[in-house]
Amino acid sequence: MSPKSSKQLEEIKEKKRNLIMDHALRLFAENGFQATRIDQIAKHCGVSKGLIYNYFASKEELLKEIINRSLTEVYQYFDINRDGYLTEDEFEYFIRQVFRILKEKRTFWQLFFQLLMQKEVREEFINHSVTPPDINSGEPDVIQNLENYVLNVLSDYFRKKTEKSADGYDPLSELILFAIALKGLTITYLFSDEKTSIFDFEKIVDLIIEKYK
Repeated sequence: MSPKSSKQLEEIKEKKRNLIMDHALRLFAENGFQATRIDQIAKHCGVSKGLIYNYFASKEELLKEIINRSLTEVYQYFDINRDGYLTEDEFEYFIRQVFRILKEKRTFWQLFFQLLMQKEVREEFINHSVTPPDINSGEPDVIQNLENYVLNVLSDYFRKKTEKSADGYDPLSELILFAIALKGLTITYLFSDEKTSIFDFEKIVDLIIEKYK
């Protein structure tokens, strides 16, 4: 058997990292971050405790990587050309992609939101900084925090809508209402029984887009 190429080895390594993160997410969500031990994660993954430490220096780093991976998956569809300006089409694309991700990986996102309900994890999430990829690093005001970047771009999007809106339009209030609507849709969808739910989630997505596009 010929030796594996560096690309194949990297793919194996990445697959193992994702396996560890997936099992850790489930245990963190179900048993609590503080109560979960590295050896428990190793047992569920079918690997040694030492191997996990080859990939992650600590349990805290493992949590950070789970958060980072989750945010990055959503972020890749926001402001896709990375110019700091959100068009109406980009806005619609982002909303539809978020809902697609929720549908395709419903169990994963259920676990992720359960994880965020834990106080120490929520604090880590709030304080977690991610450098948005493909942003021109020559700009003096590059936004390091992903949440701040998204908020700033969305704030600018809603401010620009003032020009086309009726008198009395308040961009800040509209942004807050949009955030509440999106968060409410996400949580309601993830923790509702699709078979018995009275909500037509596809229609609600359309309504959110219609209102804020």
